Amino acid sequence: MPIAPAARALLALLCLALPTLALSACGSTVSTSGFKGEQHAAAQAIADLQSDATAGDEKKLCTSDLAASVVAKLGGKKRCEKTIKTQLTEIDSLEVSVQSIQIAGGGAAATAQVKSTYAGKKRAGTISLVKEPKGWRIAATS
Repeated sequence: MPIAPAARALLALLCLALPTLALSACGSTVSTSGFKGEQHAAAQAIADLQSDATAGDEKKLCTSDLAASVVAKLGGKKRCEKTIKTQLTEIDSLEVSVQSIQIAGGGAAATAQVKSTYAGKKRAGTISLVKEPKGWRIAATS
């Protein structure tokens, strides 16, 4: 089944997001101990995404970790799960650390600076999060 252009663009984004955030069994976990308050909660959202990706739990990724807008752009919960399941099979080994988190938008948005090592290559990235009724969710990566 062909993917709609909006979903294709978001899928490309998620293809970057998952390797930036996910860890295999030989990786380590995201440390949230250096953050307090809302920064800690946002860092925990990244740790949860990493943990759920490591566990191969595409249902939890689509219901608890990704922002509602991301899930909608992927075509809803079921298509999100199918897309994420496919992407998870491509993840091998990675290490990630959250460098800093800035809360903005009156506490409704956050930007995390992360560093990762994937397939032996180091990379810096940015993760955008939004605060939804059930907590912080991953909205975008760059």
